[in-house]
Amino acid sequence: MLILDGIGKAYAGTPVLHGVSLELRAGEFVALLGESGVGKSTLLNCIAGLDDVDTGRIVIDGAELHTLDADARALLRRRLLGFVFQAFHVLPHLSVAENVALPLLLLGRRDPARVQALLAAVGLQGLGERLPAQLSGGQLQRVAIARAVVHGPRLILADEPTGNLDPTTATRVLDVLHEQVHGAGAACLLVTHSQAAAARADRVLRLTAAGIEAA
Repeated sequence: MLILDGIGKAYAGTPVLHGVSLELRAGEFVALLGESGVGKSTLLNCIAGLDDVDTGRIVIDGAELHTLDADARALLRRRLLGFVFQAFHVLPHLSVAENVALPLLLLGRRDPARVQALLAAVGLQGLGERLPAQLSGGQLQRVAIARAVVHGPRLILADEPTGNLDPTTATRVLDVLHEQVHGAGAACLLVTHSQAAAARADRVLRLTAAGIEAA
């Protein structure tokens, strides 16, 4: 589902990623650990085609990112990817349910039952009509997680998805991600500092200045 082959990235001449290689199969849940500032979020942005790499190649479901223009990358993200950002990126003028339904809307699909089922799965049942400003940080994080998986993506990129959650809610959210991976056959790359979250993964890797290694 995902191939990283010798990825390198620098900002203003300062290396951030160097020699990063990884293969992630459909139905596999991989946790990625690493010190703050080592480039974990940068790596996810590169995989999603939101940022360009300087060296190496990224292949998603057979498509090589460097061969795609901006429109083709956006279409690939829309169809295949679910991204949970640290900053949530919910739209303030849309309700909770409308935010979650947005990926379906962009694909020309309408499935209110799926939206409501995911809101219930992440513990937000009954809050669909609220605006983001009426929610806590932990609730916003759960909106972002539900939105990331509502369209059944083939590849889920999750950047600290349990960072603002209590242990019980974190377990509930990880259950949702696991269902997408082991139930629906998606692949998930989870960036986390949480050992509890990492313990739920099929493989645990560590990103260092030298690349990716087994944790």
